[in-house]
Amino acid sequence: MSIISTHKITKTYNPDTIPVHAVNGVTLSFEEGEFAAIIGPSGCGKTTLLNLIGGLETPTTGSVEVNGEIISSKSKRQLTDFRLRNIGFIFQAYNLIPVMSAYENTAFTMELLGWPRDKIKARVLELLEAMDIADKAQQRPNQLSGGQQQRVAVARALSTRPKFILADEPTANLDSHATSNLLDMMLKMNEKEQTTFIFSTHDERVMRRARRLIKLKDGKVLDDARG
Repeated sequence: MSIISTHKITKTYNPDTIPVHAVNGVTLSFEEGEFAAIIGPSGCGKTTLLNLIGGLETPTTGSVEVNGEIISSKSKRQLTDFRLRNIGFIFQAYNLIPVMSAYENTAFTMELLGWPRDKIKARVLELLEAMDIADKAQQRPNQLSGGQQQRVAVARALSTRPKFILADEPTANLDSHATSNLLDMMLKMNEKEQTTFIFSTHDERVMRRARRLIKLKDGKVLDDARG
């Protein structure tokens, strides 16, 4: 059963001057537990497509359905609440809160949703252990390496057990060793919790681990291969 589906979605910028069709008629579906990557050269529409799936942008035409709900027709406030409860995000720049510790960053979304304190503590410790950074729980982002910061970002994304996680170039700022470790940990959590991961990437290391590669060109799906 699909947990995400897009139906002929487009995203056009500058429609009244020189139109740019960043995404052009994309129809896709994703099932629970997938580990998929959207690939292609810079400017092909990878990040825009990811943003449309996650409700960070609204399609010009077409629809996006997540968990049986059409999210492309929700208001900004409704989308914010929906994302908080259903989607985990991992960004290239980590986007951690600098004044918070690794523990506090991981707990942040759960606290926003009003989780009981004991459940927050148990989940944070479980995730930091799984990411092999339990000993860094009280350190702030500027005390962590890039790889460690991205592990905190992954832990935060997984914290509320979302149905899926969208990862936009998550390895772009990491060296080979940190990238391998991070991807291994994400695969482990994918298998353990059946969380769907969807990456946008041009990193060969991500592509080798992905079980599905969706290739974009000029905003259109050129190929969709499952491994």
